[in-house]
Amino acid sequence: MSPTKKKEGFSAEEKAAMRARAKELKAAAEGETAVLDALAKMTPSDRALGKRIHAIVTEAAPDLVPKTWYGMPAYARDGKVIVFFRDAGKFKERYAMLGFNDSAKLDQGSMWPIAFALTKLTAADETKIRALVKKAVS
Repeated sequence: MSPTKKKEGFSAEEKAAMRARAKELKAAAEGETAVLDALAKMTPSDRALGKRIHAIVTEAAPDLVPKTWYGMPAYARDGKVIVFFRDAGKFKERYAMLGFNDSAKLDQGSMWPIAFALTKLTAADETKIRALVKKAVS
């Protein structure tokens, strides 16, 4: 019997997985750039809030992919936006907003909040947001 020659290189499945992962990494990098560009266009107070939200979300849910959604910083899983930040200047409102879409797992009985007005962020606010984001992606 002759020894079986092992095929060298990656299988088709492994190659497909590597291509998918490269695509994910590229989307995340492009999304990060888009989010930072969106933040740069905001008023200084909105930008400060947005940067803190960005830091909190990326720390609390590192698997979410940053992207823009209607020009707003947003964070998605499998292409679905879970959480987003809307600056006050976008619609000339008196407060910014942190919002969660229906893919967020925030269900609590038959009624629960999905959006929060923000005028500033305290340490306690940041702790609440971190907990909400973690729950949303659980």
